[in-house]
Amino acid sequence: MVGGDTRAEKLESLKRQAKNWAPAKALGSLLDVMVFSEGNPDARIMLVGDAPRHQDEREGKPFAGPAGQKLTDILKAMGLTREEVYISNLVKFRPSAPRQSTNDRMPNAEEIAAFLPFLRAEIQIIRPTCVIALGEKAAEGLLGLTESVAHLRGKWHELEGTAVRVTYHPSHLMQSGDQQTKRQIWEDMLAVMEKIALPISPKQQGYFLPKV
Repeated sequence: MVGGDTRAEKLESLKRQAKNWAPAKALGSLLDVMVFSEGNPDARIMLVGDAPRHQDEREGKPFAGPAGQKLTDILKAMGLTREEVYISNLVKFRPSAPRQSTNDRMPNAEEIAAFLPFLRAEIQIIRPTCVIALGEKAAEGLLGLTESVAHLRGKWHELEGTAVRVTYHPSHLMQSGDQQTKRQIWEDMLAVMEKIALPISPKQQGYFLPKV
């Protein structure tokens, strides 16, 4: 049961419940530091990743490490700051791994299922114009789709009346770094900008296009 009158109060209530969520605790596969979410409860854009990484756990916020800096850069190119959007993950605790230090792993199906009610509640509270699913795990958790990002991106999906755009996780951009991937992510962001009626300049439209 979510308490509170404002969106911020409702999210805080949700956060308190998530901290000691019995179905997640029973799995015994998650670490102890919760990383719930960050951003504007009144945001028109909600971004969803898979699970906290090492740096996220250290700083207590999602997308805090190098992939997070990439995400910040993408938002800046859109004319947005992190404070203007809402950022969350499918799973609210960092998944554990053998001999773990800074190494991370993707959340499994059971971990995602344990926290999916929270993510759905977040969407219901915030009521964003659109949700951006960052990576295959986010797409699978949100939409139940198991195809590759390459197959899912470039079009709009729907989750209970909310528009969802699937694109690559920023960590994929760090691994590939090629112009095609940059352009594909940016095409998805342009579609999001159009969806929420953000102005798009000719310069923004031309980012990562081949030089002629």
